[in-house]
Amino acid sequence: MTLTGEAAADWRTLVAHQRPEWPSPAELGDVTDRLAASPPLVTPQECDTLTAQLARAAEGKAFLLQGGDCAERFDRLSTRAIPGKLRLLERMAVILTYASAVPVVKVGRMAGQYAKPRSRPTETVDGRTLPVYRGDAVNGIGFSQAERRPDPARLLRMYDASRHTLDVMRAFARGGTDLRQLHKENEDFVSRSAAGERYGELAGRIGRALSSEDACGGDPSRTTELFASHEGLLLDYEAALTRHNPRSGRRYAGSGHMLWIGDRTRQLDGAHVAYFATIDNPIAVKLGPATTAEQALALIDRLDPDRRPGRLTFIVRMGAHRVRYLLPELVEKVTASGAPVVWVCDPMHGNTFEAPSGHKTRRFEDILAEVAGFFEVHEALGTHAGGLHVELTGEDVTECVGGGADLGFDDLHRRYESACDPRLNGGQALDLAFRVAEMFNPGATGVMAPDAAVKAAAPLARAAASAGRGGGHFRAGTEVAPGEGPHHRAARQDGAQVQGDREAQPLREDDVRG
Repeated sequence: MTLTGEAAADWRTLVAHQRPEWPSPAELGDVTDRLAASPPLVTPQECDTLTAQLARAAEGKAFLLQGGDCAERFDRLSTRAIPGKLRLLERMAVILTYASAVPVVKVGRMAGQYAKPRSRPTETVDGRTLPVYRGDAVNGIGFSQAERRPDPARLLRMYDASRHTLDVMRAFARGGTDLRQLHKENEDFVSRSAAGERYGELAGRIGRALSSEDACGGDPSRTTELFASHEGLLLDYEAALTRHNPRSGRRYAGSGHMLWIGDRTRQLDGAHVAYFATIDNPIAVKLGPATTAEQALALIDRLDPDRRPGRLTFIVRMGAHRVRYLLPELVEKVTASGAPVVWVCDPMHGNTFEAPSGHKTRRFEDILAEVAGFFEVHEALGTHAGGLHVELTGEDVTECVGGGADLGFDDLHRRYESACDPRLNGGQALDLAFRVAEMFNPGATGVMAPDAAVKAAAPLARAAASAGRGGGHFRAGTEVAPGEGPHHRAARQDGAQVQGDREAQPLREDDVRG
């Protein structure tokens, strides 16, 4: 059981970092009363099912794939956009399932991801200063006083938008998944990709496995399970949708199957940790490079005192150049404590920088390097790399550079649509899935998690670990400096990434915590 009653401080008496400055407490109260009278968006049974699947991921018997927009938008709820992201997750899952030989747990970063923590309360444009955009659940993205005013009524729009997205997700899941069709789409991607020759062998093995399953009487057409997750940032909203389950006596956040605490709001004495300690959903905490092992252990004591498998996930986002040096101590000490956490890699937020054009962006090569380092650490320690957490969209946006299409800085302006942080487009996300598959796949160059289902694979990271952890970053059997890709080789000078005569400026750590 989670901490409840007197064992957990009421979050309302504590500091809630990143809480919006709502202009009218009365308006906020009216809104939360309406939310409290509304049906929950998810059921306890669905949440418990996800907890059970995450428990298998903690043991190395499943793999979590969590992905979606950085920040959802109310005006992008089209019947095409949502299934597009779900279809992309399914296509990635096919690749990862057959490469890892374990089931992939598919969790959307959607149906509630409408609020974002920010490093500064205001922003200035052309000499005019206004409150910063905090996500559609709080204020508008337009740069005007009216748009930037926090409006509690937006919480009701968040509820309606999340309900709509969950309806689409459930309909998508009921429609089933034809693995052969998903694989055909992946084969089409491989045939068009500049890296097609590299991915062709793995794609062929997946195709043969599907054919064998079909010949043996298996059913490649099957139902699928999808879950929804978001950062539980707005506690007024979360608390209003929290429900007590009379059958079990437990309390569940009714806003989503899985919620996480961001790196900015994980203070042990803060309101977010206090609230999360009272709900029985599977939960996660983002751990950035400043996290100590002692803090991680204290979070476990507060959030999972009963050490319930599947209850707690740690999503680590260290940065490509830091993951090999900072992650081992966390994993070693948490493992020694006996806590059955799921270790998940967020390779996005630690690798964000500002392009010469002023766009926030990420390099595909840095993202891949952090994933490789994450797998390498777990292989060296004999622990389980439990999943990936990525910001992505099924649309053909140009927000991250690199990948098979070799997008560069000059491409960013073509279709940069993110409301906040840059996302992988569909092609880059599939590139990532194939490259991560190489880390699992026997005989491929790369690293893999030491799961029993893939024990026959060749040893990978131990030799690199014994040789020392200095220098570049392991990627597909080579040493590569983060930021060094086919389109541009960037040198790092005093923390800046330089291309030619123009600098790509790294963002402050506070700017990219997620």
